[in-house]
Amino acid sequence: MKKLKITLIKSTIDQKPVHKKNIVSLGLRKINSSRIHNDTPHIRGMIEKVKHLVKVENAD
Repeated sequence: MKKLKITLIKSTIDQKPVHKKNIVSLGLRKINSSRIHNDTPHIRGMIEKVKHLVKVENAD
C-alpha cells in the first residue's frame, strides 16, 4: 500500500476547531512534525480539509 508523509508547515492558531481536530487526528503536534500514513480515502479527506496547513509527499 502507498504511504504518505504528512508534515505540518503552518500553525493552527486562529484556525477553525474542525481543522485543529483534523491536525491532531493526523498525529501532528508541532510545526515541522511529520507522520507517515497509509494512502486511504479517509486520510485523503482529512488532508483535503487542512491542505493549507500541511505538506504531503510520497513516502515510498
